[in-house]
Amino acid sequence: MPEKIVKSDKEWRDVLTPEQYRICRKKGTERAFTGTYHNCKEKGIYECVCCGNPLFNSETKFDSGTGWPSFWSPVSAENVLTEEDRGFFMVRTEVLCSRCGAHLGHVFEDGPPPTNLRYCINSAALKLKEETPHAG
Repeated sequence: MPEKIVKSDKEWRDVLTPEQYRICRKKGTERAFTGTYHNCKEKGIYECVCCGNPLFNSETKFDSGTGWPSFWSPVSAENVLTEEDRGFFMVRTEVLCSRCGAHLGHVFEDGPPPTNLRYCINSAALKLKEETPHAG
């Protein structure tokens, strides 16, 4: 399991943009179709913007039509946590970074095979570490 990262509220504010802070530390949501990665086709690993924990591989990304980056599986089950979210008068499953506790988004059971899951993640919670082409 990744080593836990704990920072004060002020420390998070100092290293994150206001949008990243609102989403990752205060459980906000970006508007659909506005995030950097909702239509991104680049290859690589999507890391937690707060701590660099590897979260999702571009190989598991798919177009869900929802306006948020969607993945059918995390890089590793131990890199994400889930919790019941009863906000906004509904019950959903929240997805958190296991290393720093950042709010990432939600997971739903309407995704494609092989998992039938849709990890619906805020772009502001992610940082894409692009694959570098191999010389050949």
